[in-house]
Amino acid sequence: MSFYHANQREALNQSLAELNGQINVSFEFFPPRTSEMEDTLWQSIDRLSSLKPKFVSVTYGANSGERDRTHSIIKGIKERTGLEAAPHLTCIDASPAQLREIATDYWNSGIRHIVALRGDLPPGGGKPEMYATDLVTLLKDVGDFDISVAAYPEVHPEAKSAQSDLTQP
Repeated sequence: MSFYHANQREALNQSLAELNGQINVSFEFFPPRTSEMEDTLWQSIDRLSSLKPKFVSVTYGANSGERDRTHSIIKGIKERTGLEAAPHLTCIDASPAQLREIATDYWNSGIRHIVALRGDLPPGGGKPEMYATDLVTLLKDVGDFDISVAAYPEVHPEAKSAQSDLTQP
């Protein structure tokens, strides 16, 4: 680590310490696909944990392998670091029963924060069976989760108009 880099890091740490309690920071990670990537992930989490993020989230892909990695990493973050771990959960390509089972597993593992998303439709996927609003309802039926959601800062690309974007799921 160069002297310049060390000074920058110290200045950043000092600035963040002065803002303690005034701002919330979170970090988002992708589930690693290889053991080397997993090593890098844990090194990153260990380094960033000193910044005391409000939570750490892990994305959730449409294929089951990535979903399983998300579950494993989220549980590991909670056990290894004590940080609030927030898995992404999407309702695309999952039945309500599957989502309920996943949510119950998280709840039973002590995970209380979920990032609830509809998720991207597969090409030619047509109309989704569930929306993020449906997922939030399902999650609240499972447990009293702290739920984060996402929104488009402009009109959603699938919305017919700005007004319909506000009134449709």
